[in-house]
Amino acid sequence: MTYSLIQLAPGAYDLLLKGEIVGSVVRSGARRSDTLWTAELIEDLPESKRPAPFAEIEHSFGTLRELCEWLAFPEIKSNFGLSAVARSS
Repeated sequence: MTYSLIQLAPGAYDLLLKGEIVGSVVRSGARRSDTLWTAELIEDLPESKRPAPFAEIEHSFGTLRELCEWLAFPEIKSNFGLSAVARSS
């Protein structure tokens, strides 16, 4: 599967599969010791229709790196809060 992440804000990403938004990745927790990164699908799909490696709708990890390893190292882009029109000008 070819995933990519687009950073919306610090700790918040859209999760794309082959260019289509299929979920989100978010950071929760106030300190490093309790930080949790969660990848969650947008749709509550039956297990047989979930894209690999999703066995569940939601998966949590201790670091963003662990999450990215699980997704086979997706490309990560940042839009810095700007629309596609603003970024191209």
